[in-house]
Parts: sequence; structure tokens; C-alpha cells
Amino acid sequence: MKPIIEIARQTGIDTDYIEPYGKYKAKLEPELMEQLRNQPNGKLVLVTAINPTPSGEGKTLTSIGLSQSLYALGVRAIAALREPSLGPCFGMKGGATGSGRAQIVPADDINLHFTGDIHAISSAHNLLAAMIDNHLYHGNELRIDPKRITWKRTVDMNDRSLRSIVTGLGSGNGDVRESGYLITSASEVMAILCLSEHMSDLKERLARIIIGYSYDGAPVTASDLKAVEGMAILLRDAIKPNLVQTIEGTPVILHGGPFANIAHGCSSVIGTKTALKLADIVVTEAGFGAELGAEKFFNIKCRQSGLTPSAAVLVVTVKALKYNGQTGAIESPTDSTGLNETTTLQNGMANLRRHVRNLQSFGVPVMVAINHFTGDTEEELALIQEECSRLGVPAEISHVWAEGSAGGEAMARRLLHLLETAPQAFTPLYEDECSLESKIEQIITSIYGGEGAAYAPAASRTLEQLEAQGFGHLPVCMAKTPYSFTDQPRLLGAPNGFTIQVTRVSLSVGAGFVVVETGNTMTMPGLPRVPAAERMHIDAGGTIDGLF
Repeated sequence: MKPIIEIARQTGIDTDYIEPYGKYKAKLEPELMEQLRNQPNGKLVLVTAINPTPSGEGKTLTSIGLSQSLYALGVRAIAALREPSLGPCFGMKGGATGSGRAQIVPADDINLHFTGDIHAISSAHNLLAAMIDNHLYHGNELRIDPKRITWKRTVDMNDRSLRSIVTGLGSGNGDVRESGYLITSASEVMAILCLSEHMSDLKERLARIIIGYSYDGAPVTASDLKAVEGMAILLRDAIKPNLVQTIEGTPVILHGGPFANIAHGCSSVIGTKTALKLADIVVTEAGFGAELGAEKFFNIKCRQSGLTPSAAVLVVTVKALKYNGQTGAIESPTDSTGLNETTTLQNGMANLRRHVRNLQSFGVPVMVAINHFTGDTEEELALIQEECSRLGVPAEISHVWAEGSAGGEAMARRLLHLLETAPQAFTPLYEDECSLESKIEQIITSIYGGEGAAYAPAASRTLEQLEAQGFGHLPVCMAKTPYSFTDQPRLLGAPNGFTIQVTRVSLSVGAGFVVVETGNTMTMPGLPRVPAAERMHIDAGGTIDGLF
């Protein structure tokens, strides 16, 4: 690893604008954006994926490797990515900093506590929760209805036992009421931090958070509770983007970490806009499959920030296509029956075709990156390339895990050609003026391939109330399983004719969107039967094994 001061200098950042956190990571000061304000923007490339298998298919790996390959070709490139969450790190996936020859370093630090951003978000969120209960305890001047408090607590760990809790038990401990926890990546404070452009914007958004309703039905906000300044103080350093590097010394701005299945799934606007001022090409990613992460990137992040993507790279693997080529509903999300069948791979191409069509519908050029695994056969790789050729989209095999930048050179060159030659006419899926229900229906019919939605009575009432209260102009953030175009994780491929069950609707007015929960979506995940934590080890010298 190079000292972070050297990475800053090679990126064009005056060291007066960095705050080192040790030798290999740093915060970028807010004054940097002011200093860069008149610089032209580089081109923004989104890396997304087809529907993944539960273990993930290398989207972050590909983003890192692509940025390394561009940098090795002499292009000023920066990756603008999300920070890992401790929940998945110790749960199913392990670390989220890439692997092999395409990694972000220092990986152990980044996968653990890093610069404390996610802890700060948890603390700010929980300060507001504590102030709600404290207000009730000391007389409830705002006349908050305890049964209509919507603000839960949060922790950055998968812990299903905390989904529903009762607070205030015991004499003198306040009102006894039902509540719960969500994972920090699903917190509205996380979304707010990632969509804010500066501290003033952050505080304005925090002030708008609705924590519940009074006995008269009026919304009660964080501003009403006088919690905003305290929350902002806790987020003082977290709002600053983090500068790190890849294993090859390519600069990376790592900031924010919302999940894409239950939140908007994109790294921070501040980090992305800073990178665009410093680089000719910025490689960013959006979580899970394109029907979740990319849809929210286009319809939420780009809409709110004014960002215009120049291209999209769709990551596919032989394994994920075979997984999606299983016919009918699989027995379990980890079912691998028939994954060695060529016909299963061919069946899975339907998933690829739908994702390509969806990305093209946003008016951005698309290319496919085939993330290579050692078990892939030449025949299988050729089948994918032939399908991409029929679709009229370029495709390259990525060997970045094994070879680093050299293994992604062909992919990088193909992307450069695409950026130079392909027409770009980015447009979001729907207009602000569309009703909330119309936005939901458009996503289901145009992106998922379904026929429409069936609304739980409470969800329908909430949609009507939000329209009446003047929130109909907001975009919608769909919470859905990442493993299927439907709300059923075991229904794979590219199904048609299905109905999405909308179970709950809630307002995240500070973040600037309406959350639409579908199927059996959980905002607090659980650990798998064998958590990744069981395979980890730290020796007497502090060396960690098994984190990623």
C-alpha cells in the first residue's frame, strides 16, 4: 500500500484538504468541493448486475477491477463505492472489499470499523430514538401518540431477535410500548447522509424526519423534538467522504452504505460528485441486481442530485445465469440442482435479456462484463457472448480477480470505445408528477415484468394519505427480494404475469422518497445457519483470517 498522502497527491488533492486516519485512509474535507467547484465533471459509469445468487457474483470486484484497468491504461479513474456493513461481513457474504487482485485496501480496516461512519449513523439514529422516549417520560408536550411512533432503533448487525421488542419495562423506565430494530443500512439517517450535498442540506433533511404522529394525527418531526443539532454533531465527520486505494494504488472514494433491497443502495452523492471533479471516469455501483440498485440509482440518486450517467456495465456470471435458469420455483434460495446443465445456462439468458432491456430503457449505453470463475468452460462463456451479440451489446470476459488490471484491460478498452461512440440520452423511468401508485405500477410492469400490484389495506390507506398531504411528487424506493424480479425469492429467471404484493408503505421525507415494502421484506436481516463469523480467526499478533 502507498501512504494515503501519496494517493491524495496523485489524485490531484492538495494535502491541506485531507484528514489522515492513520497511514492508509483519510477523510476529505468539505472545503475540497469548493476548491474543485469550477472543474469539469468526468463521466459516470454505473456497475450493476443480473439477479444474483445469495453469495453475490462479484459486482464490487468488477467495479474495483474496472477502475484499476482504466487507471493502468492512463485514464484518470476513481471508484466511488459503498462502505461494507458488519451485518453481511459476519453473516452470509463475509467482507465486501473485493478479493484476489481486485481489492480495496486496507481491507480489514474497511470491513470492520473503518473511519466510524456507520457507527456515527447508528448513534445519530439512536439519539433521536432516545429523545422520543425521553419526551414521553417528561410529560409529552407534543402529545405524541405512543401507538403511532414509527421511529425504531438501529444496529449494524444481523439480529433477527431484535425485529420486534418492548421498551420501558421495569419501574421508572418510561412508557411501555412496542418497537423494534432495523439494520443501520436501512436507516433513514443512512439514506439522508448519502443523499445530502453538504452539512446545511444534511441538517435540513434531518429536520424533516417524521418520527410518528400526535393524538390529533399531525406528523411529529426530529425538528419538533429539537434533535437535529445533536444528530448533526454526531455526523460531523461521517459526512466527509473517505479516501482509500485499490491493491494497485488506484484511488477509491468510499462513502455510505445503504442496502439496495431495503434502501436506495448507492454510495454518497458527496463522494460521487467529488470523484467526478477529480477524474475523467468515475466507476460507481448500485447494490444487488439492476431491477433494484440500478433502478434506484437512476430514479432516486440521479433525480435528486442531477447526476447524469454515461454508461452502465452489467455484471453476469455463468453461475448466476444457471441459477436463474432453473425452471419453476426452486426448493430453497441456496438450491444448486442442475447448475451443471447447459440448458440451464441457456434458460438463464432470459434474466440477462430483461436486465439489458431495462438498462437501455433509461437511455444509457450498456455493456456486459462476464466475471470469470475457474470452473467456467469455454463453451459456456461463448454462449453468453453470443447472446450479448444477438442483443447488440458489447461483452468482455473479466479476469480481474486472478490478474488485476491486466485481466480487465479488454473490458476497460471496450468501455472507453462505448463511451466515445454510443449515443447517450439518460431519462428516469417516471415523471415527478405521476402519482405514487402510478410510479409503483410503472416499476412493476416496465422493470420487473409483472402485471401490477395488490395492496394491503393499510398500504392503500397510506398511499392515499401521502397523496393528500402533498408527498405524491416523491420517488418510490421499492423494498424487495434481490433474488427474483418478483417478490418471491425462489421464483427465478424472467417470470411474467405475476402480481407484486405491497405490504407496507412508509414516508422517508428527510431522504426524499417513499418506501414501498413488498412480499416478506425484512429491514433487519438474520444470520444464516453458519455465519461467516464462525470461520474467522485472529491470532496473537492481531492478524485476521477468514474475514473475506
